[in-house]
Amino acid sequence: MTYLEERGVPTTFVASTEFVQAAETQSSALGYESFGVFVAHPIQDRTDDEIRELAEAAIDDLVSALEGS
Repeated sequence: MTYLEERGVPTTFVASTEFVQAAETQSSALGYESFGVFVAHPIQDRTDDEIRELAEAAIDDLVSALEGS
């Protein structure tokens, strides 16, 4: 992500809520502000329709994260 951000390409990441603490810890260790969009955990066993629902619910947060990049 840093590589793209340095070149002016807005980026963010999506992870499940299980990884909020890990993301914050890693961001802090690398000197970044907390970033990313989190969706309900777990995601691996969800149907395609359930994944679409998660994506639709997160779209505004994704756009906001990218605009703030």
